[in-house]
Amino acid sequence: MTEKEKMLSGQLYNANDKVLAEERHRARLLFQKINSMTEENKKERNKLFRELFGKVGKNFWMEPPFYCDYGTNIKLGDKVFMNFNCCILDVAEVSIGDYVFFGPNVQIYTATHPLDAKTRNSMLEAGKPIKIGNNVWIGGGAIICPGVTIGNAAVIGAGAVVTKDIPANVFAAGNPARIIKSIDNK
Repeated sequence: MTEKEKMLSGQLYNANDKVLAEERHRARLLFQKINSMTEENKKERNKLFRELFGKVGKNFWMEPPFYCDYGTNIKLGDKVFMNFNCCILDVAEVSIGDYVFFGPNVQIYTATHPLDAKTRNSMLEAGKPIKIGNNVWIGGGAIICPGVTIGNAAVIGAGAVVTKDIPANVFAAGNPARIIKSIDNK
């Protein structure tokens, strides 16, 4: 099994693998180019986002700067908006539904590291996929941790640290995030 196959299956893998390093380098070149473009080049910028990501739906809007590990493990639905300075560590798949809005400085982390120092110091790491449903709003500065699923029409408050799954139709906030109230989306 290759290191990339291990990475995508959630197993411990060596991030210093040559193939993975080349793929991260490709992503950095693309997002650095994207981040340096002016608004007059929005059409070209959107083309580069489509090249960077694994899937991009219709009518997406991204405000640079943007950062990621690979880009190819990010799948965007239709009408996704990401405000300034979003970062997605996509060592595992990040699936984002339709009509999802991100405030500025949202961080999405699929990457995780072993808790015990000996294994962690061996430079092995792992990833857990993140799934964000349709019609979700994630407030500025929120952090979505590895393995989390956020249900349809949920709202995540600004600055929240989401460590566990959030069901559909709720407002969650805090550190760690907890459900504050239900939302009537009928």
